[in-house]
Amino acid sequence: MQTNIEDVAKLAGVSIATVSRTFKHPDLVAEKTKNKVTAAAKELDFSISRSASVFQTGQTYRIAMLNNDRSSTWFNAQVYEGLNSVFQPAGYDIAFYQILSSDERHAFFENLPIRRNVDAVIVTSFDINRDEAPRLHSMNVPITGINAIPEDAFSASISVDDLGAMQLITKHLISIGHKDIVFITFPFFPKISGMLRFSAMLRQEGFKNACKEAGINPVVIDIPNDEHIVDSALAKLFALDHMPTAICCQQDSLAVPLMARLRQFGYRVPEDISIVGFDDIDYASQVGLTTVHQNPKEMGATIAQSTLQLLNGEKTSIKHETLDPQIVFRTSTAPPRKE
Repeated sequence: MQTNIEDVAKLAGVSIATVSRTFKHPDLVAEKTKNKVTAAAKELDFSISRSASVFQTGQTYRIAMLNNDRSSTWFNAQVYEGLNSVFQPAGYDIAFYQILSSDERHAFFENLPIRRNVDAVIVTSFDINRDEAPRLHSMNVPITGINAIPEDAFSASISVDDLGAMQLITKHLISIGHKDIVFITFPFFPKISGMLRFSAMLRQEGFKNACKEAGINPVVIDIPNDEHIVDSALAKLFALDHMPTAICCQQDSLAVPLMARLRQFGYRVPEDISIVGFDDIDYASQVGLTTVHQNPKEMGATIAQSTLQLLNGEKTSIKHETLDPQIVFRTSTAPPRKE
């Protein structure tokens, strides 16, 4: 006969409720009682299944993390680590969902109320439709965002100021004398049906704004976001009438290898070309890249705390927070060389 919770309670000499609490919220149980229950459960080879917990409490103890990119990217891995640092001690698992189009996103929000397989949804880096959120809000399923848009569609959100940060770092290049500046980005197609919109789109706008204020004609190069990004960037740079004196990269994952490849072709950084990035990934400091700093691990932990507060029916410590830009000045920028 299969062991049940009543058997564990009888052997441990406690109530069924105490056994349940020991498995679900061990922090609320006295150490002596907890030891008795776990010893009894071990002796009887008993465990409380997730499905039983869902049936009894209506909670899955699972959080959905929605992203459009691989879970192994620097940003996603850092966000996950931050989320997990808060959710794991609280007894929650994180389920990763890759969303590649607005149709997939819509299907997720349509099916979630039927499946009811997560307790909260965290969206990272892309947009949601305001019409998709109310149904989940009515079911007490919080929707929170990290670098996600529009912020007022979320129960709580935290973001880097993509536009202001890129505008600020472009102004740095202009302030030290650069007028021939190129921005390298991955193409976005927000007007095409089915395409997601991303917070990083605002970085190009910030670059253009800074150039416009300085009376500089902004030059933007689009390259595909694939395994050949550096080769694509070099091909388009070499196709220009002349090499720029400075390059703004949409993110460090392009800027860091681009610095190395330019040096292979005889270009000195920063003597011949200054380069800036965005993110401040681990390798940025090692190669001396001037960049915009963001801390996705910390952002993940912050939004996880807010999500738990919402799940507990509490007010969040943040509602919609936009972090001030942080520029890290290193050795990849210098005044342009005088001819």
